[in-house]
Amino acid sequence: MVKDLITRNRSYRGYDESYKFSRDQLLDYVDGARLCASSINIQPLKYYIAFEKDDVDKIQSRIRWARQLPDLRLPHPGMCPTAFIVICQDKDISDNLNRFTKDIGIVAQSILLMAVEEGLGGCMIGNFSAGDIHDALNLSENLHPMLVIALGKPAETVILTEVGEDGDTAYYRDENDIHYVPKRALEDLLIN
Repeated sequence: MVKDLITRNRSYRGYDESYKFSRDQLLDYVDGARLCASSINIQPLKYYIAFEKDDVDKIQSRIRWARQLPDLRLPHPGMCPTAFIVICQDKDISDNLNRFTKDIGIVAQSILLMAVEEGLGGCMIGNFSAGDIHDALNLSENLHPMLVIALGKPAETVILTEVGEDGDTAYYRDENDIHYVPKRALEDLLIN
């Protein structure tokens, strides 16, 4: 069951904007993240949840999507996520912004798996200016945005494929806007 959730957990870049999140739903995701492992149990991460249109629009206008597809504007108009969780590091707890990157990955994946379990999806986004997000959300000085998680009801098709003989792992879209994600074969990942 966990492997199925992992397989369905894709980086979605197109959403059904009619789906709306509740505050309680996002709080449940953060509560799950709160229970995750943390390096030496310091727990320096804090979470900004956005589900009201004004907050969602503030974040959406300050992030950049799909760097490998620079000629496309994603999400397409009318297909934006309807919620975000901004993972911040509380510098009053630890000002070392590199030390807890693995914690960020653990909690982000956990949040997304919880969403997938509900038939939803999301995308981890690191392509943003932390200062711009910080200022737009009026965060206190001790909070540093580290990762943005877009959330919504997926409205696009994402297909996993095998990496070809050329070794190219770049994702791509076909003429029908289907998103393909090449994955390396298991035998190519094992160290013998």
